[in-house]
Amino acid sequence: MAEQELPIVSFGSLMTEGTTLSRRGQHDKALGCFNDALKLRAGDKHCLITRSKCFLKLGDTENSLKDAEASLQIDNTFSEGLYQKAEALYTMGDFEFALVFYHRGRRLRPDLHKFQLGINKAEEAIINCIGNPSSVKLESKEELCFVSRQAESKKDNQKQQNKPKVQKDQKQTKKQSPKTEQQLLGQLYADKAYLEKLLKDEDLMQSSTRQGIKVMDLVLSGISYLNQRRDFWQQQKPMYARAYERKVLRQGRLQDKKQKPSDTARSIAKDMEDIELLLARGSAEESCRKAEHVLKKIQAWSENEVPNKNELIGNLHSCIGNAHLAMGQMEAALRSHKMDLDCARQNALTDAVSRALDNIGHVYARIGKFQQAINTWEEKIPLAQSSLEKAWLFHEIGRCYLELDKAEAAQDYGQKSLQSADEEGDVEWQLHATVLVAQAQVKLKDYRSAILNFEKALEKAKLVPSEAAQNGIIA
Repeated sequence: MAEQELPIVSFGSLMTEGTTLSRRGQHDKALGCFNDALKLRAGDKHCLITRSKCFLKLGDTENSLKDAEASLQIDNTFSEGLYQKAEALYTMGDFEFALVFYHRGRRLRPDLHKFQLGINKAEEAIINCIGNPSSVKLESKEELCFVSRQAESKKDNQKQQNKPKVQKDQKQTKKQSPKTEQQLLGQLYADKAYLEKLLKDEDLMQSSTRQGIKVMDLVLSGISYLNQRRDFWQQQKPMYARAYERKVLRQGRLQDKKQKPSDTARSIAKDMEDIELLLARGSAEESCRKAEHVLKKIQAWSENEVPNKNELIGNLHSCIGNAHLAMGQMEAALRSHKMDLDCARQNALTDAVSRALDNIGHVYARIGKFQQAINTWEEKIPLAQSSLEKAWLFHEIGRCYLELDKAEAAQDYGQKSLQSADEEGDVEWQLHATVLVAQAQVKLKDYRSAILNFEKALEKAKLVPSEAAQNGIIA
């Protein structure tokens, strides 16, 4: 009898309890709830993200990043996963990669202001931490003022680092090839070698500067900073880079033995990464120039030299199109994305076809050609791979129909978007779809239904939560 009175533990109840505990600041207890919830529903992307946030609050950045990446493996278009991965990377000090994922999130969900805020803070952090290369150059002065300046600029991140952590970094340095490390650090390699040499001077390490700062702390701060710069260039590569390297390595040796397959792979992967980083940092014109240069280079190579040549060519056309779009050059953007589409169709690259149709529709919508956008996006519908992607796609098509004053079609696509969002369990897209349906019903003069849907949307906005959405719906 007593057992029958026990409350039933469900996935939903654990999620609710964990969220409540987290809001109260009881992150350790909340973590237990999320762990139990994932035992009941393994791989739930929403639970992974809430646990990732909890890990981040507890200072466990590695597990926070792992959960964010796990959610993106389930759905690579999951906006919350992109944002949480960017936040974890930012907290870890990998500001450049954080910036890339903030930009990816904004391209996917331009309606979410938090991605723009993320871009702003990442750019500011990059400027503050790296700045002009001349300010990073270390000098071997007797009082080590150069390290003091670096330590001061990074003291919030470095102050909590203890000696065992630094020793771990030093062990990693020993395993690192000196030649590779020298290539990664460039001129700063000599400074790092000098600082490591100073560590062996025990008397000097026990002394202090005129300001009362221990010389050992300053030296260790400088080495730690240089290790972070070294590790940044060895961070994970984009998916296309890893896939490309695998294809090249399977291909075997090139006929032209002057350049090994792995060298070619690394060269192209680095170029593609640079193109994306430049665009992410707002240097659209420079990104475009580099993409066009790499495109000419790859077009001149044979299929034997570059096994996935056509795939890369399409990818570069897409990058060029995105750069033109960022510069407001709509016609040029449209041409590049259409070239990407032609290349994808000729080589039966389904994912590339979907990407190109997505981008073309986006350009058409930006320039007010809503019917062309609708036609393009409707062609993409069979290629949508997840309910979340369908929710976004149906919403955009419905929004275009609303702009064309075709309220019935807008309402129909709004309901399709809502159905897909319900299947995915995504509250934000449930909100957007419900608002679209309500707006279409207003145009159809079905005011009773519109009011009901606006009320539902208001409840969704409270769950997100979004104060701006709440105010807009109330208005």
